[in-house]
Amino acid sequence: MKLLDKYNRLNITATIITFVIGSCTFYFLLHYILIHQIDETLMSEQQEIVAFANTHHSLPDIIRTKDQYTNYETFNGNTATSFQNVRSGEKEEMRQIQFGVSTTDGNYLVKVAKPLEETEDLLQVIIGVTIGMIALILLVGYFINRIVIKKIWRPFYRTIEEVKSYRLTDETLRLEQSEIDEFTLLNQSISELTERVQRDYTSLKNLTGQAAHEMQTPLAIIRTKLDLLMQNEEVLRKHAQHIADMEQAVQRSARLQQSLLLLTKVENRQFALDEPVQADAIIRQKLAEFSELAEAMHLRVAINDEPTLVKFHHHLAEIIISNLLNNAIRYNAANGKINIELKNGILTIGNTSTQEPLDQEKVFKRFYRVHQGEDGNGLGLSIVKQICEAAGYTASYNYVQGLHTFTINFKPAKF
Repeated sequence: MKLLDKYNRLNITATIITFVIGSCTFYFLLHYILIHQIDETLMSEQQEIVAFANTHHSLPDIIRTKDQYTNYETFNGNTATSFQNVRSGEKEEMRQIQFGVSTTDGNYLVKVAKPLEETEDLLQVIIGVTIGMIALILLVGYFINRIVIKKIWRPFYRTIEEVKSYRLTDETLRLEQSEIDEFTLLNQSISELTERVQRDYTSLKNLTGQAAHEMQTPLAIIRTKLDLLMQNEEVLRKHAQHIADMEQAVQRSARLQQSLLLLTKVENRQFALDEPVQADAIIRQKLAEFSELAEAMHLRVAINDEPTLVKFHHHLAEIIISNLLNNAIRYNAANGKINIELKNGILTIGNTSTQEPLDQEKVFKRFYRVHQGEDGNGLGLSIVKQICEAAGYTASYNYVQGLHTFTINFKPAKF
């Protein structure tokens, strides 16, 4: 969940709770004030009636008005002043005060009541207007906050987009200044971090490239010396196996050096990945190159492809297809099979094998091998994965119905 969405959700929740509690509190408070005001008016009426009775020893005449009702009842005994809500008829609710008054004619129970209808109407109008104003203020505040907060956070999201699109092969990341100190500090910290990473990456890239190139010279010297030893018949008779082991080790080192150099070039994006490449033609070509090796192992090759044009690099496309076919043949079982399918921009190569299913989390990692003693340097699938990621494609592995299946998801391109 985005920070702005989370803030808005919390803000809306808090606003609704505040609105409900505030409205209810205001309603009851205002209701209490208005009722208290009516009670004070009734008490004033009581004081006037009692004063009149004390002066004239009789009760004042009853004057009927629409906002006040007065009633005298003979009464034997004493009564305390009390307030209560009563109803006149079926609907009209009134606030009434009753008290006792003594005159020369006897004791009377006086009841003075005022209707609450106008008070309730006034209360509803005030509450309605107040709630409407509060709701309008909260609504306007919400939209203003939303607009303002979006504007305030805009530099942050621009920074995020710049960081997401940044690559180590690009120039040093430069982020724009912000009027907000926290965002400025964030941008400065990110820029300094990327500069340090860029320097370390450049040093490591140069070291890897130089080491890969420097390895060629000693390997060439060793290979030359081995050729000289193989031409010496006496040495060859005594140390043929040792020389063969050394030759194999040199070849593996040469392949390792070439693989590392290729990985370095791919990581450094030294290949243009926007060439139109006919993937189905490359598959047919590589199958022809591996046909003798497949026939020697009596493998059954089934291919189902369709013309597929992808945006890629021709040499890199040859490398990933060659590596996958090479693995499908080398690690296959005698009299096994290879299924190749290229449809809708998806290449699938599956093969039988005597090996158990591979670890999906490690299969594309560098130097991963099921058995450490087996031939190969463990970089073939890592190269496939690295090339696909550089081109924006995906490479995956599954073990389906006894077949080790590798899938490359191309994005078909139109030229």
